[in-house]
Amino acid sequence: MQLNFQKQILPHLIGVGIFYLLIVFYFSPMVFDGKVLFQGDILQWEGSATEVLNYRAETGDQLLWTNSTFGGMPAYFVSLEFPGDITNTLIKTLTLGLPHPVSGLFFGMVGMYILLLSFRVRPLLAIVGSIAFAFNTFNLLSLEAGHNAKIWAVCLIPIILAGIHLAFEKKRILGTALLALGLLLQLKFNHLQITYYTLIISVIYVIVRLVFDWKKDGLPEIGKTLGFLVIGAILAVGGNIGRLATALEYSPYSTRGKATIETASAGLDREYAFSWSNGKLETMTLLVPDFYGGGSSTPLPKNSASEKALRANGIDPGQINGFVKGAPTYWGEQTFTGGPMYGGVILVFLAILGIWAAPKESLYTFGAVIVLFIILSWGKHFGWFNYLLFDILPGYNKFRAVSMALGITLFAIPILGMISLERLIQKEDLKPLYIAGGIVGGLVLLLAVASGAFLRFESPNDVNMPDWLATAMQTDRKAMLSASAWKSFGFLAASFVLIYFRLKNKISDIILGSGLIALVGLDLWTINRQYLHSDSFQANPGREFFAETPAEKEIGSDPGYFRVLSLTESITNGARTSYRFHSLGGYNGAKLRRYQDLIEYQIQPEIQDFIGKAQEGNFDWNGIGVINMLNTKYMIAGQDANAVFQNPEANGPAWIPSTIVPVTSNEEEIQKVGEIDTKTQATVNTEEFGSISAGLGQITLTATEADKITYQAEMDQGGLVVFSEIFYPIGWIATIDGQEADIIRTDYLLRGLSVPVGSHEIVFTFAPSSYYATKTPMIIFQYLIVLSLIGGVYFSWKKEN
Repeated sequence: MQLNFQKQILPHLIGVGIFYLLIVFYFSPMVFDGKVLFQGDILQWEGSATEVLNYRAETGDQLLWTNSTFGGMPAYFVSLEFPGDITNTLIKTLTLGLPHPVSGLFFGMVGMYILLLSFRVRPLLAIVGSIAFAFNTFNLLSLEAGHNAKIWAVCLIPIILAGIHLAFEKKRILGTALLALGLLLQLKFNHLQITYYTLIISVIYVIVRLVFDWKKDGLPEIGKTLGFLVIGAILAVGGNIGRLATALEYSPYSTRGKATIETASAGLDREYAFSWSNGKLETMTLLVPDFYGGGSSTPLPKNSASEKALRANGIDPGQINGFVKGAPTYWGEQTFTGGPMYGGVILVFLAILGIWAAPKESLYTFGAVIVLFIILSWGKHFGWFNYLLFDILPGYNKFRAVSMALGITLFAIPILGMISLERLIQKEDLKPLYIAGGIVGGLVLLLAVASGAFLRFESPNDVNMPDWLATAMQTDRKAMLSASAWKSFGFLAASFVLIYFRLKNKISDIILGSGLIALVGLDLWTINRQYLHSDSFQANPGREFFAETPAEKEIGSDPGYFRVLSLTESITNGARTSYRFHSLGGYNGAKLRRYQDLIEYQIQPEIQDFIGKAQEGNFDWNGIGVINMLNTKYMIAGQDANAVFQNPEANGPAWIPSTIVPVTSNEEEIQKVGEIDTKTQATVNTEEFGSISAGLGQITLTATEADKITYQAEMDQGGLVVFSEIFYPIGWIATIDGQEADIIRTDYLLRGLSVPVGSHEIVFTFAPSSYYATKTPMIIFQYLIVLSLIGGVYFSWKKEN
C-alpha cells in the first residue's frame, strides 16, 4: 500500500517543524550566537567535574575517583562516561543537532506528540498539548536553575508512556522499543526521583488498564503485553547497567543510604526532605500564575504602590530603582521560589472538561496522576499522607524537594486536556463545555475582582519592612493577582469561543488548532519571558565565574599534594575551589555519608571556632585537628594574594601515629576524632577491624596518578600507617610490595594499612568492578534497543499497510 504523503506524513513533519522552530526562536542566542544559559547549578557542577573532564579530554579515559570535591569521592555522580556508549549519538540524532540542554524540550514535544497520537488525538491538537507540556514554567525554571538532568528526565516520560500504551494497544514490538529507548535515556540522565515518579505513573496506567481490559482481553493477553514491557525495561536497564551498577554500589555509602551514626536515621531527614513543600493554595498558580506574587524577586510595574510609598518617604532614587527591579512579591509557603508552576490556564480548563468529556480510562488514569502529584507536592502541608508515604514506600525517603511533583501534574494536564477536547469534538456535545467553562471561568473571574475579600497578601518577610512599605507591597501583590487573573480569563474566554464555534461547525479543525497553538504559545511565552529572557544567556559565564584570583594564583604556584579550604564559599554548596584544587568542600547532592557526618560534627565547628579566634588575632592551627588530618595546607579568606593562609600544622599526605585509640561504635569514633591529636593518635573501630598496633617509622608520598597513589614506607616497627585519603570500601585495592593488603578505616573516614617492619612500596589503585565488568554488556544492550526500534517501526508499518 502506498503512503499518502499529505495525510500520513505531512501533518507530522509540520508538527516536528513547529517544535524545532519554537526551540530555535526562543533559544536563539544559544542556537545562532553560541551563547549558553547562566545556570548556577551547572557552574557549580563544572567546578566539581573539571578534574574529571580535563582527564577525559587529555587521555580519552574515564577518571573514576576525583579528589577535587569533598576530600575525594567516586566520580560516578560527578561525570561518568563509558567507551562505546551510543546514547550521546542517539540524543544528537533524535534532537536534530539542537544544543544541550534545550534539546530535551524538543524531544519532550516530539515524545508528547507521539503519546497523544497514540491516544488518537488529531495532529493539530497533539501539537497544542506538546507545546503546553514542554514550555510549562516547571521546565523553563528548571532550565534557568541548571537542573538539566531533571528536564531531560521529565521530557522522556511521554515516550516511555507512549511505549506502554502502544503495547496495550497490541503494537507490542513498537511499544516495547519505545519504552526501552525512553527508559534507556532517562536512566542515563540519572535523575532517580523523576524515574521514581515515572514508575508511579506507569503503575497507575497499568492498574487502570487491568481494571478495564481483563474481561475484554483476558488475562493471558494482558500477561503477554506485560511480558513484552518487562523485556523493554530489561533492555533499558541493560543499556545502563554500568551506570546502575556504580550507583547501586555507591548509594549505600552516600547521604541517600543507611545512617552511619547509630542514633541517626537512614535516608534523608524528614524535615530536610519536605523543606520545599508547596502550600495547598499554591496549586492555584496552575490557573493564575501570579496568584502568589510570581517569584521571590520580581520586578514591579511603573508607579506601583511600593514605588510611590518609597518616594513619599524620601528614599534615595537609586535604592527605589533597586527595590522595584527585584521586589519580594512572593508571599507563599516556600522559603524561596524562582517562579510559579504554570502550564497554561487553557490546558487546566480542558483537563477539568475531561470530567464530563474524557473516556473513563483516560480520566481515571490522568485524573489520578494529576491529583496524586498535587498532593505529593504539598509535602508537609498534607503531612499525614506524605509522611506515611515517606516512611513506607521503598526508596521514597531518598528524595527531597517534593514540590518537584508538580512537574508531573504539568505533564498529565495536557494529556487529559487534549484527549478530552478530541472526544468533545467527536461527540459535538456543548454541555461539558458550558459546565467546565462556568466553573473555571467563574473561579478565575472571582479572583480577578474579589481576591481581597478572602486573601491577606501577607508574607513572613514583611516583618523586615516598615509598616508603610509592607502595606504597599500587599497592595502590589493584590494588583498582580488581579491582573494575572484577568489575563487568564482572557485566554480562557478566547479558547472557549474557538471550541464553541468548532462544535457548532462554524470553523474548521485547522482554525481551531491554529488558534489554540497561538493562544497557548502566547500565554506561556509571556510568562516564561519574565524568568528566562535574553539576559539569561551569556557568551561564557564560566570564564568569569572561574577567573583565577590572585589568591588562587598564589596557591597554584605550589606543586605539592594537599587540600584547600575556602572560607569564602559554603563547604557543602560551593565548588569554585574544586575547579583548581583538591577541596574540602564541593557541590554534590550525594556526597559520602561519612564525610557529611564529619562536616556536621567536626569540620564546621572547627571552622567557626578558628574564624572566631582568628578575628581576635589568634590563628589556632593546632585547634583544627580534623581539618589538619585532611591535609589542608591552605585556607582562602578572600581574593587577594594576602588573603591566603598557609597551615603549618597540616598532617601531610600520610603519617604513622604512635598511639591507637580503640573505639567500638561510629558515634564514639566521630566524637573521639575531634578530641585526639590526629598527628600522634588515630582511632580504629575494633569491632570492625580488630586490634591494630601502633607503628614507628617514616612514610613518603612518591607518585600520584589517575586512580593510583604510591608511597614508600620505612618502618622501624610494624603497625598502622594513616593516609590522608578518604576511605571507600569498594574498588580501592592496596598492595604492599605487590601483595594485596586489607584497607583499614581509621579516624572515622581515612584509609589505613597495617604495614610490617622494613622498607616497602605501597600502592593504592581504584579499579571498581561495577565499572569495568559492565562496560561491554551495556553497549550490547544499547544496540539491541536500536535494532528493536527499527524492527518495531517496520512491523507496525507493515501491519497497517
